[in-house]
Amino acid sequence: MIEPIHSLAFSMQANRGVYAVLFGSGLSRSARIPTGWEITLDLVRRLAAVGGEECGADPSAWYRGKFDKEPDYSELLDALAKTPAERQQLLRQYWEPTEQEREEGAKQPTQAHRAIADLVAKGFVRVIVTTNFDRLMELALLDVGVTPTVLSSSDHVHGAMPLIHTQCCVFKVHGDYLDTRIRNTPEELSGYPAEFDTLLDRIFDEFGLIVCGWSADWDEALRRAIFRAPSRRFATYWAVRGEPSDAARQLIEHRGAQVVSITDADSFFSTVHRQVEALEEFARPHPLSTAAAVAALKRYMSEPRYRIQHADLVEGEVEHVLSEIGHDKFPVQGGPNPDATHFNHRVKAYEAAMTTLVAM
Repeated sequence: MIEPIHSLAFSMQANRGVYAVLFGSGLSRSARIPTGWEITLDLVRRLAAVGGEECGADPSAWYRGKFDKEPDYSELLDALAKTPAERQQLLRQYWEPTEQEREEGAKQPTQAHRAIADLVAKGFVRVIVTTNFDRLMELALLDVGVTPTVLSSSDHVHGAMPLIHTQCCVFKVHGDYLDTRIRNTPEELSGYPAEFDTLLDRIFDEFGLIVCGWSADWDEALRRAIFRAPSRRFATYWAVRGEPSDAARQLIEHRGAQVVSITDADSFFSTVHRQVEALEEFARPHPLSTAAAVAALKRYMSEPRYRIQHADLVEGEVEHVLSEIGHDKFPVQGGPNPDATHFNHRVKAYEAAMTTLVAM
């Protein structure tokens, strides 16, 4: 039985640009961006501190004892900050790194963000839909030289170029944390502007879908948009840790999605990226063989009249080696943690890329 992740890699490589990525807070988890529940508990601690109380190691228990109900992210936000602008100012501390966090590499693009960004740079992904407020995806794209079209409000969508004419579109359906129009409460998440619905209908109808780090539990309007999509011309792959939620299961059934069991978002997208690149290697035309290159070099060295061909041959092979061992294929940052296996794999890859040049 072919693994779903292998099918995804084959389909992405063969159908360049037809898959959209949909991700939620799970993608930013390893960047130490807090989840909604973690923000909720922190808000409870602050609420207790304002009242001169200590909530101890279990803030949710303190809240239940104080208010006779479970702490709720949306209710707390609505109670502590009455307007979207106030909520934005209250929440931005959870997404912007302090100096210490920046030094520790926290709240920076993850391996998953960087893998997606590289897939975008090479044309395999064009559309990204996210419920996240942070800007880690945009930062990762800028690092690979891609300036995305970012849509986070009705005005943005109304004036946007058609998707087919953009290198990359990042559609932030819940808004951007620097915009006061972010969507947090159940009322705000129950429906999208008409411009959002129209664009989502196009995306879910015309593109395949890769879903990761999104539980589907809270985002009613986004669930409805997926249910509205009439077409399944391209497949849907749903990456999930453990068992999908009931809401996710309904969407998986509706889309006929392939479920991909994963450990985390970083390893999932890194694996997809690596497999797509491997398939690209098979698809490339074979370069000049080592024996033929050496024979040509000897012939060009035999007479001065071949000096231009000689220079072109050597220069061409040097350029080939530089392209094969560049930062896009052998990044010095953002990759997996170095270990013996990874080190040996990289050295062998360097040697393979330089075989012809060494022989010459």
